[in-house]
Formats: sequence, structure tokens, C-alpha cells
Amino acid sequence: MRIIAFILFSCLFICCKSEYSEIDNTSELKLKWNKSHQDDSINRAVIGLQWALSYVGSNTPCNSKSIKVSGNIITIYPDYVGLNNKALAVFKTLISKIKQTEAFKNNNTLDLGRFITLLLASPEHYYALVGTPKTLEQLKAKYKLNAQKGYVNNSSVALQDRIISFSDLKDLNQLWISEEIDSISKTIYELETIELLKNGQLRFGIYNKNGILKNVANSKHTAAGKPGKCIWCHESNLNQMFKKQDNVYGFLSADALQQKIKASRDTFKRKRKLLKETVDFNKKQQHTFTEILYISFLEPSAKRLSLEWNINEDEVVKSLKHLKTHKHKEFQFLGDLYYRKDVEQFAPLKAIKVSSSVRELSANEINHLN
Repeated sequence: MRIIAFILFSCLFICCKSEYSEIDNTSELKLKWNKSHQDDSINRAVIGLQWALSYVGSNTPCNSKSIKVSGNIITIYPDYVGLNNKALAVFKTLISKIKQTEAFKNNNTLDLGRFITLLLASPEHYYALVGTPKTLEQLKAKYKLNAQKGYVNNSSVALQDRIISFSDLKDLNQLWISEEIDSISKTIYELETIELLKNGQLRFGIYNKNGILKNVANSKHTAAGKPGKCIWCHESNLNQMFKKQDNVYGFLSADALQQKIKASRDTFKRKRKLLKETVDFNKKQQHTFTEILYISFLEPSAKRLSLEWNINEDEVVKSLKHLKTHKHKEFQFLGDLYYRKDVEQFAPLKAIKVSSSVRELSANEINHLN
């Protein structure tokens, strides 16, 4: 009888331990920083990670409990980065998928650049983390739009005219809607949205003409690309108009619209400076550290690949000898680069898949939340 009781107790303990381990499995994630250029550093990498977390809705990415560093390993603790419950569940789902891969099981780490790309290059991941409503009606229901509207007929981004709707700024919250329209028929092609959020960042959305959330803007009508491109272009700011506009009857004058945008932008900037445990918005150029993390991952040098794959650089070059290298247009200092989509097949271990571009439509868009 004692033996049976012991067996039952042991089974219960094992089951409980298994359940606990499964839950605890997503309580932390170890990320490996792989140096990508001469001036690169672990401190820059951490700042880049913090900015990336803030982009996807983190309220406290700089909380002392959220990130720990040891050597070239950055450990992130999801429960302390300041995500709401829904976003945290999404975040942990991605961590769970990461930990099921061959590469993670062997190394117990994920490449930091791959992690940033996983968050920002997939519109589905981004939308789920920041909580972008799936329909425009659901989004608009959260705001009271101003009766006045603006008109843009010389956009820096859109290839046709835009009608601009907006709510008033309140407590670090505001909505801006751009309707991409035909200048003659006024037919709506699609809509793009910007929200000012309480964590000091912007939330972007792209909707089709029927108001259904979509992954990428139509290149026939705009150069907006994916939400990741919006993040890069706006640099955490509500951008003013950069080109001269014509006044259109029934809409705010171009000068009045410009002043509305500037007033919201300046108030937003002033209020978010009071935020604690978040990125330093006074050092706006630090957002570049995030961009270099995903660019150097998606366009790696042989040296970076040798660090990532734990093999000699000469062996990397030999394996990739049939591939041409290139220079990055903006960051020449990254050296001679390959494209991730071309070198992935040569990786010694299979890691979690990511989309091949943060900013533009990828041949294979990845969604690990299905």
C-alpha cells in the first residue's frame, strides 16, 4: 500500500513539475548579441532592444528587472517589461515557439537581431503585441474625431491625395487617420492610422478600403510599406508636412493643418519626457541602434555569421563563395554583406523563421501566432 501511495505521489509531483516548468519556460529568454561592426557594443545592443520593446507597447522596457546582461548574453524577463495581459500572452507565445526550435535547444539562446526582426518584421506579431484593432470601426469607437478635416494633395509618402481626420490629444492618446483617395472620384483606396500612446510611442495601422486591417500598404498608392517602415520613418514622432499644399474648400487650410500637427507633436513630446522606466526620448537617435540590430541580422557580414554560427570566418566565406556581397546604402560601416534569405540554408542549426524585410513586403511573411 505504501508503494502504491509513493508511486501516486511521485506521478503527481512529476505532473505538477512538468506543468510548472512549461509555465516557467516563458518567464525568461536569453538573447545572444553578435557584434556587427567595430563600434558595436553590448550597451548599444541593450538600448536597441529597449527601443524595440517600446515600439511593441512596452511601458517599462528600462525597468531594472526587465533585462540582465552577462557577457554577450542578454536575458529578458517578460513579466517586467510593462506589457498588458494580452500583449504579454502574445509575447510568451513567441518565446515558447522560439524555445521549440533546434537552434535554441542546442544553444539555449536566440540571436538578438533575429528576435528584433521577429517582433518588427511580422505585421501580425506587431499588431497583436500593440493591440491594433482588426477593423477601423473598432478603432474609431475609442476616439471622438474632430469635425474638421485636413486635405493633402502633395504628400511625401502617398502617390495620390489624402484626407486627414483626427481626434484631440488627451492624456498621451490621439488618433490620426489618412484616407488614400483618388483626386478626381474621391474613391478610397485604403487607410493608414497613427495613434499616440501612453508609453510615448506611436501605434500604426493599415486598413483596406472596407476598413479591415491589412499587413502592408499597397505600393500602387503609397510608399508606406509595413508597420516596421512606419516605425523607421516616423522616428517616434508625429511628422509634419514637408511639402507645400494647396488649400481645398471645405477643409482646414494647409497652414491650419500644419499647426494642428505641430501642436500635437510638441505637446506629446513634452508630456512623454515625464515618463519613467522607458527609453530616453531626449536621445532620439538611439532608435538607430534598433535598426542596426535588425539590418545587421538581415544583411550579415561573414564575421557576424561566424559569431552567430560558432564557426571560423574563413569557413563561412568558403561556404558562401558563390554568393555576391553588397554594401548597405545607409550603414556602409557594416562592411561586405550577404542577404539572410540567401545564407539561411547554410546555418548549422535551424532557428525560428522570420520575414526577410522589416519595412517592405517579404516573399514569405511569417506569422507564428496561427
